[in-house]
Amino acid sequence: MSTEQGSHSNYRRTLGPVALTAVGLGSIIGSGWLFGAERAAAIAGPAAIVAWVIGAVVALTIALTYSELGAMFPKAGGMVRYGQYSHGSLAGYLAAWANWIAIVSVIPGEATASVQYMSSWDFSWAHGLYDGKELTGTGVAVASVLLVFYFFLNWFAITLFAKTNNAITVFKVVVPILTAGALMMAHFDTSNVKDHGGFTPNGWSAVFTAVAVSGIVWAYNGFQSPLNMAGEARNPGKSLPKAVIGSILIALVIYVALQLAFLMAVPAADLSEAGGWVNLGYDSPLADLSLAWGLNWLAMLLYADAFISPSGTGMIYAATTSRMIHGVQENGHLPGVFGKVDPKTGVPRPALLLNLAVAFMFLAVFRGWGSLAEIVSVATVISYITGPVAVMSLRRISPGLKRPVKLRAMPVIAPIAMVFGSLVLYWGRWPLTGKVILIMAVGLPVWAWYELRKPWAVLKPHLLAGAWVVAYLLVMAFVSWAGGTEFGGKGYLAPGWDVAVVAVIALVFYVWGVRSAWRNPSLVAVEKEMEQEAADEAAAEAEAAPLSKA
Repeated sequence: MSTEQGSHSNYRRTLGPVALTAVGLGSIIGSGWLFGAERAAAIAGPAAIVAWVIGAVVALTIALTYSELGAMFPKAGGMVRYGQYSHGSLAGYLAAWANWIAIVSVIPGEATASVQYMSSWDFSWAHGLYDGKELTGTGVAVASVLLVFYFFLNWFAITLFAKTNNAITVFKVVVPILTAGALMMAHFDTSNVKDHGGFTPNGWSAVFTAVAVSGIVWAYNGFQSPLNMAGEARNPGKSLPKAVIGSILIALVIYVALQLAFLMAVPAADLSEAGGWVNLGYDSPLADLSLAWGLNWLAMLLYADAFISPSGTGMIYAATTSRMIHGVQENGHLPGVFGKVDPKTGVPRPALLLNLAVAFMFLAVFRGWGSLAEIVSVATVISYITGPVAVMSLRRISPGLKRPVKLRAMPVIAPIAMVFGSLVLYWGRWPLTGKVILIMAVGLPVWAWYELRKPWAVLKPHLLAGAWVVAYLLVMAFVSWAGGTEFGGKGYLAPGWDVAVVAVIALVFYVWGVRSAWRNPSLVAVEKEMEQEAADEAAAEAEAAPLSKA
């Protein structure tokens, strides 16, 4: 038995479709619902409703590619493995790095959201937690306590995590629905849609930017949490797709209702005083509106939920990122200690500690929910590009692998997903896109430490197979810089043409990526492992058959 198989045997396959859907939905409904409606409205105005729908379509398309991959490889930290299986170490590492950065930075983001809502409490000490733009020193200290709490809940056992998360998720679903309904009944001013610039006060380009940076991608990114917990899933071939797709669809309904409620509940006087949607400045948006319309009970409930929703999401991401670290270690890019899983609890404790340290670093640098949302969103989109390429690459180079989920339309869905992901990356606006792509380069020294010591004959195929990822990031950075002024670029690409150029680039790199896949050692090893697992299952069934007849 391999070391990897041994470490994975310490995980407990106890999560069914309901628990996994709760993981996905609990990840999606975190701090995003507390701040996303206001931030999306500030960027896109009433058309923010459309932005949520676009975000869901993008997430669903990409999620379908990852559902096939997750069912094929039901391993802990699944999202950091697929690129490694299809293209080797360079592409695999860059995908894993982008994915990990996107997810681990959510954890301090959830803590920040809780403290930011707390600053609206009617106490002088609470007002000192947030200065209107970012957390103060005291606010950072309180957020740090929350980080420790998230990790503490994950320290003991996966069963404790599942029971706690299921209860929290029920609360997290009920409160947003209750909030949307109560605000709609309290005040529903349709003139807000007509006045102050109309439905699209900043144009349709702002709607697309809202998808990328307002927290919409941040929110829907939670669909991947069930995939990262795949090592603990019962019957992953059926439960993972249900959890991934179901959580996105449920969340879409909730987020559209919240956005509609927010748009209609904003007092006309506040909009006039602010000069439109872009200058609204609520510290605790939904709670402030509740108080404005005399819903004191709802405001109190929201203040409580400002701890529960982000804490539930922070707890989930603390769990999933630790599985991701385990996956990165098994890809060969971290010390062996981070691949250890406690045999009694089924928890990868060293990985938990590493993520706690990194979360503290993010909290120290990015102290506001908005700044973290932007970084997380763009890094998330970068991590998405390997899914569509990997799923079709593996169909080409490893057609015999068992695929519990196999969509006939995948040859069409995958390139569309690549185009959608590339467009959202472009909509993220320059120079943010450039900054996050630079962050991707920061992780390369770790890859170099482990890989450049290998003989050239061994290293060369990994470099050739991963070259498309590096080239893609450089080309997308250039297009973002040269693109339309409405997306922060220099204006060298006319509106409409820029979208067409990004779509063509996405398809070119999709074809390059699929053609550059190869049967690398990681893929060969996992094929053998899966063959052995299938043989063991068949032997167990054959042994049980005579007993059942008797």
